[in-house]
Order: sequence, then structure tokens, then C-alpha cells
Amino acid sequence: MEAPPSTTQDLSVPASQAPATATASVSPAGMPKTLLLIGGTSDIGRATALSFAEQGWRVLLAARNEAEAQRNADDIAARTPASVSVHRFDVLDTDGLTAFVEGLPALPDTAVCVVGELGDQSRAQGDLGHATMVMRTNFEGPALLLGILAERFVARGSGTIVGVSSVAGDRGRGSNYVYGAAKAGFTAFLSGLRNRLAPLGIHVVTVKPGFVRTRMTAGMKLPPLLTAEAAEVGRAIYAAAEAGRGDVIYVRRIWRLVMTVIGAIPERIFKRLRL
Repeated sequence: MEAPPSTTQDLSVPASQAPATATASVSPAGMPKTLLLIGGTSDIGRATALSFAEQGWRVLLAARNEAEAQRNADDIAARTPASVSVHRFDVLDTDGLTAFVEGLPALPDTAVCVVGELGDQSRAQGDLGHATMVMRTNFEGPALLLGILAERFVARGSGTIVGVSSVAGDRGRGSNYVYGAAKAGFTAFLSGLRNRLAPLGIHVVTVKPGFVRTRMTAGMKLPPLLTAEAAEVGRAIYAAAEAGRGDVIYVRRIWRLVMTVIGAIPERIFKRLRL
């Protein structure tokens, strides 16, 4: 694996730092900007939506479990003056992606995809159905949806796309290579999309949170220095999207060093490691 590219920047936001001011939350037409948050039931999704809502953004929460997403929407609406709505979305229903986008009440100014499914590596090794679900959830569905949104952003002439990938995709490891392979594909897709759309004024950001304390990682022994809180990731996503700079974001600074070291290990040695 090569070291992270020179365009990688750290836009981590200390937990004690307040969100940015809300001056950028209004569109040129004077209307509140709109966020489409794909994965509205996840802890990172809720935290990200809250970060945008606190700045006056209109929030569209997309999720398969509408009841759980509505609970998040109600909580965000109670904490902020933002308009929050819920929209049913199934990342595995690729035939319905275009209809989903066309059915939204507005084309978002920013789309953030936090969809992810860790899955079970041991099960995926022998269960093709489970492996397929992990790969489609982490790569195929998110990539196809963001591709559809990208075309509409190009037609409009503006827009920001944020995809939450993973450091697991930086180099394959025996403990999670099915998930890692899917995230590697998603990272490559975002890189290519960014390369194509940058001259057109469309901002594409890849976010790699590293370990995050969420329901998905509950029960895992996580190293404190390498582990972010969901709210920390949400603030970092907002900062990256609104700053208009930074292409590949490691939420915690130390992950850049960690992945550089891991990437520098020769394959003849790396293949003997149990990671």
C-alpha cells in the first residue's frame, strides 16, 4: 500500500470546540441549504446530521428503518430549529436509486453517505450471500447512489459529496478483508469521482474515521488514542464539507502516521502478521 497522498488533510475538531458559525448555511437564493444524510439510523449519521442542523441546514435523513430514523429526526428537531424529514432508502435496492433521488423534496446542496456494514469475516469466507451483502452495502449501493447525485450536481453546477470510507480499505488484513475490500473499492470510486469533478466545481471528500465508539463497535476493546466519538466524526465531516478543502480526511491525526507505517511494511513480512 502506498502512503496516503499529499492531498490528505486533517480537519479533526476537538470535542470541546463549538461548531462553525451558521453564515454558510444559506444558499445564494436565501434559502436554508439542504443536507441529504444517507444512513440516518447510524450513530455517525445522527451526529453528522446534528452538526449540520445546528448551523441551520435543512436535513433529509435517508434510511431503511424509517421508525428509527424518525426517532433521530425528532431528537434533532427538538435540539435545533432545523427542518428534518425522513425518507425511506434501501442501499441494496439498486434498481430504485434513481427513483429515490427523483422523489426527494429538493436536490441537496451536500450529500453525505455514512452507510456501512462490518459484517462477519468468518461467515463471509464460506457464506457467499453474507459476503455479497457486505460488499454491496459498503461499495456498490453507496457508489451508484453518489454517482447519480454527482450527475445532478454537475447539471446544477454546484454540490458537495462526502463518502465515509475506512482505514480498513487502505490495506487488506486477514481479519476483515471482505469489508476492507469493499471500502477500498469505495475509496477508489470517490478518488476517481473527485478527479473527474474537481474541474467542474464539485467537491468530493473521503472521510476515514478509524475506530469510532458506536453501536457497531460495542463490546470491542478499542485503543483510546485511535478511537473517535461519533460527535467528533460529525463535526469533522461538517468542517470538511463547508471548508471546501481537503480531499481525504483522517479524523484523528495519528491515523495518517499509522497507515503510513502499515503501508510501508513489505508484503513478504506483512503476510506473516496476524492483523
